Amino acid sequence: MGIVLHLKKKEMACVEYSFHVPSLEELVVVLQKGLKGNFADVQVSVVDCPDLTKEPFTFPVKGICGKTRIAEVGGVPYLLPLVNKEKVYDLNKIAKEIKLPGAFILGAGAGPFQTLGFNAEFMPVIQIGSEHKPAMNGSYFARINPADGGCLLEKYSEKYHDFGCALLANLFASEGQPGKVIEVKAKRRTGKLNFVTCMRQTLEKHYGDKPVGMGGTFVIEKGKAKTHIMPAEFSSCPLNSDEEVNKWLHFYEMRAPLVCLPVFVSKDPGFDLRLEHTHCFSHHGEGGHYHQDTTPDTVEYLGYFLPAEFLYRFDQPKETHLFGRD
Repeated sequence: MGIVLHLKKKEMACVEYSFHVPSLEELVVVLQKGLKGNFADVQVSVVDCPDLTKEPFTFPVKGICGKTRIAEVGGVPYLLPLVNKEKVYDLNKIAKEIKLPGAFILGAGAGPFQTLGFNAEFMPVIQIGSEHKPAMNGSYFARINPADGGCLLEKYSEKYHDFGCALLANLFASEGQPGKVIEVKAKRRTGKLNFVTCMRQTLEKHYGDKPVGMGGTFVIEKGKAKTHIMPAEFSSCPLNSDEEVNKWLHFYEMRAPLVCLPVFVSKDPGFDLRLEHTHCFSHHGEGGHYHQDTTPDTVEYLGYFLPAEFLYRFDQPKETHLFGRD
């Protein structure tokens, strides 16, 4: 069960929880069966992690293996109904608290407005520095282009040199090592669920009250996807429902190839988790928060995933709600 980590004053509370960790071979069988109900062509297998420093990933590390963890930091209640600008975080500190100095971190969060000066979608892809490795920030952020309302995707390290994030983040962390991973190939969507929701619900159905956490990366190799980007200005009037939030967000259709950074948990063990959260980036200037492919007949997904050993829940909001989590 969860144990509270005792932190010094002014540091945020953090709870550690041990996930149920099935074998990769077992997960292959479970995911294959579940995905077949939502995609026409599905192949799930255990493979050696491909070299993720190569395109289209271009990560600062070769793999996603070793001491896998999921960290959820803050939450949607710090963004909605109104923003809480005190909620700013440092991923260097988070890496220490999850007992993984030198962690490789990827995932989905809100951009570090404290550095950027505006609100944005954030795609953390970060090698935290250690005695053995220099720090490398391969993160992206996406904002609404003030000129034409389109997407403006930028590489974070080209302008900024910190390791901040803000408000909310769902992170998958590991030692960034090569090793065995679950490869998932899925083509031609026949069901209503998106790729991540289908996997998450499959795990929930199979494992029930034994929470399984997973993360990694996948590429939408063919087709297009519905995404959103938050406005640069936080809402000055309270947003109190999904409908109000959707009017505030800007939605887009983005084209493949899109590199996605999913973090998902089959069941919340009582920490007010966002059960799934996926952001994406590309090498053609598009990126944001992934909702669903819009081309079910032609879509092709290729992903690499691992189960997480531990959950670390940071700075859980005391007052909460359930909207704005789609």
